[in-house]
Amino acid sequence: MAEVRSQTGREPQFANDQVKVWKSPILPNSPLPLHRHEHPRVIVALSGGRMEIREQDGRSEIHDWQTGNAYWPPANAPGTMHQDINVGDKPIEAMVVELETAS
Repeated sequence: MAEVRSQTGREPQFANDQVKVWKSPILPNSPLPLHRHEHPRVIVALSGGRMEIREQDGRSEIHDWQTGNAYWPPANAPGTMHQDINVGDKPIEAMVVELETAS
């Protein structure tokens, strides 16, 4: 039986000077806090869904993450921050692998 997540957040999995890996459960309408990514990353949708990426200035994009698929978002533009908001009705869970030395 699948584990039921009680909150949105980051669960560290592994880190060194080249890479950080974390698992993120993202519950419906429970956004991650504003944050940024200095480096590109791979996102693997363990449980997919519909994610809104909302920039601090109010602009947003909707991404449909399919379970089992991998995605390659670039580093964030300098001086920007965003939130990840699950706009679906089921939890999303993603494994994130962020490169620490890539641009």
